Amino acid sequence: YSTFFLDDRLYGIDVMEVQEVTKAMPMGSIRLAPAYVRGLVNLRGQIATAIGLRELFHLGPLPGSEPSMNVVCKVEDVLLSLVVDKIGDVIEVEDSTFEPTPDTVDPRITSFMRGVYKTPGSLLTVLEVKKLFEILNRKED
Repeated sequence: YSTFFLDDRLYGIDVMEVQEVTKAMPMGSIRLAPAYVRGLVNLRGQIATAIGLRELFHLGPLPGSEPSMNVVCKVEDVLLSLVVDKIGDVIEVEDSTFEPTPDTVDPRITSFMRGVYKTPGSLLTVLEVKKLFEILNRKED
């Protein structure tokens, strides 16, 4: 898994779904978009929609002045740039350490989660990139 952090929580995405990792990039805003849609990013001529995971997961603004990072994924020929606090490592995990998403996780974000792996020193929460893509097509009530 390609890993990253939001606050001190470790998250991961299947490494095969990650196109690249970049530092903070300029974004063009999208009027009337939900708060988690940060804007559009130009990646060497390709346009990606930037999704702020802090906003989507209701974590509040990034504390301090450290710039955010981007994990760029491609889903159904659409580029998503996931805005995260900082990048982690690529790690391998044992299937035996997998557990379903705990019931105590905020229900507003469980739909984006595949489950968790117990790793030395922390839990790795695995996200479903396809589910993150689907929110862009969701009709707002």
